[in-house]
Amino acid sequence: MKKYNRILVVYYSRTGNTRAMAEMISVKLDSEIEELNDETNRDGILGYLKGGMDASRKKTTAIAKTKHNPADFDLVIIGTPVWAFTLTPAIRTYLETNSNSIKEAAFFCSMDGSGHERTFTAMETLLGKPPVAVIETDKKDRASGIEDKIHAFVEKIQA
Repeated sequence: MKKYNRILVVYYSRTGNTRAMAEMISVKLDSEIEELNDETNRDGILGYLKGGMDASRKKTTAIAKTKHNPADFDLVIIGTPVWAFTLTPAIRTYLETNSNSIKEAAFFCSMDGSGHERTFTAMETLLGKPPVAVIETDKKDRASGIEDKIHAFVEKIQA
């Protein structure tokens, strides 16, 4: 059985869906948690449209200084909303900046439609190694409850 002594959950959330997942995962794993703050204004419809355009163009963004060093953790769990079938600029920036410091990772994402496969592939490419587990949730999952999916994800990490 593989055990991670120190776990960090890092996420970006524009509307709160990814934040809710991050908080549930963090509580179940008794981990540290850190929200990334995109210094580009992503509020409102214009922020939404610019975010999607930036994501599709694989742009990075300025993010506020983080308080945790991923090198201090055995596992870093990284969460993003899916924008334009890929990861957000904030998560792209985090992975580009920290991929060499991350020993092992797991990924999660929230989405309204689809795109998790492409998102996870992009995240894996940026990280340079496969994740130990992945989970995605969509509108239907959020309407019926995501607890069972989160539980299965956590069990896979703890296995």
